[in-house]
Amino acid sequence: MNRWYWLPLIVGNLGAVVLLVNRGVSENLTPAQTRADALGIILSAVLILTGLLWQNIQPKPPNTVELQGVNGLEINPELPKFLQQELAWCSHTLLTTTPTKIVVIYYDGKTQLRRGVLGVNHQVQPGAIVQRVLAQQKPIYLVNLNLYPGRVEFDYLPANTQAVVVQPIGDRGVLVVGANAPRSYTRQEEGWIAALADKLAVLLA
Repeated sequence: MNRWYWLPLIVGNLGAVVLLVNRGVSENLTPAQTRADALGIILSAVLILTGLLWQNIQPKPPNTVELQGVNGLEINPELPKFLQQELAWCSHTLLTTTPTKIVVIYYDGKTQLRRGVLGVNHQVQPGAIVQRVLAQQKPIYLVNLNLYPGRVEFDYLPANTQAVVVQPIGDRGVLVVGANAPRSYTRQEEGWIAALADKLAVLLA
């Protein structure tokens, strides 16, 4: 339907114009023609209203940007090999099944993983938003990062990251994911991020 929602508007307007032209050039109007014109006007109005309604209910895809950074993978080399593999799997899953372009795992005061389009800073310095997530044990979804003054704390993400989810990993860390478009994450994807954070809490503990 995304492709055709302009069609009722075009047909409705075209039909209304044709009816008006036909009415203007007709010298003698019969009752039958009057009734037909009235029916045509009603149908044109219905088509125009349908087109307008379709425009309102069609979700416009958010504008994406090219994130500033270099693709890479950084894992804390002090972690056991099996744990590095688990973190790599979790981050790969987020990058391939959600709009996520950058994944950061911060746990026990250390940056355990960064993957995707990497920001300038290699280490996470927990700011007010991350500290709030840790204290309240509730995720924060910044649907449009550009609107938040606190975005400066996310210098370990690409500078033009558009949306961020900060998900607690127990009470000892956070999973931070970023996307290249505002309002990128659905409720289902937020649930998937939370489930992976719960898995990471068990693994890292």
